[in-house]
Amino acid sequence: MDCNNVFAARGGKAEVEEGLDFAPKFDKDGLIPALAMDATSREPLMLAYMNEESLRRTLEIGEAVYWSRSRQEFWHKGATSGHIQRVVEIRTDCDQDAIILMVEQIGAGACHTGRESCFYRKIIPSADGRNSKLVLIGPDKTFDPAAVYGKP
Repeated sequence: MDCNNVFAARGGKAEVEEGLDFAPKFDKDGLIPALAMDATSREPLMLAYMNEESLRRTLEIGEAVYWSRSRQEFWHKGATSGHIQRVVEIRTDCDQDAIILMVEQIGAGACHTGRESCFYRKIIPSADGRNSKLVLIGPDKTFDPAAVYGKP
């Protein structure tokens, strides 16, 4: 499908920032960052990327579909794990080069490591800003990724 028929043409700065037409700006690789957040708690779940086609599919089916940069293929969240992200709302920033998906996370978690969220560690800065450490936050694993994905 020609995505140019799905999204508005990008106009000038004022039109993009103040207008009401959705005209997403994809980067040089044809991608736009998409932050998935729990629609109820407003907690961040994961950051992924979409291309024009995956964004179109997301809008069409109401479930998150991403573009896997590592596998170079579409990634319908939950197709393998059953941990689907049902889209409640989609927001874009002022210059339309990033989006937030407010989702209902169906299943045990959003992260391939077996956790509710990919953001399960907090950065503890050192006094001089070097050698910062990470501290685990949130609950322990909510599912066994080896059992779900069939690999360690």
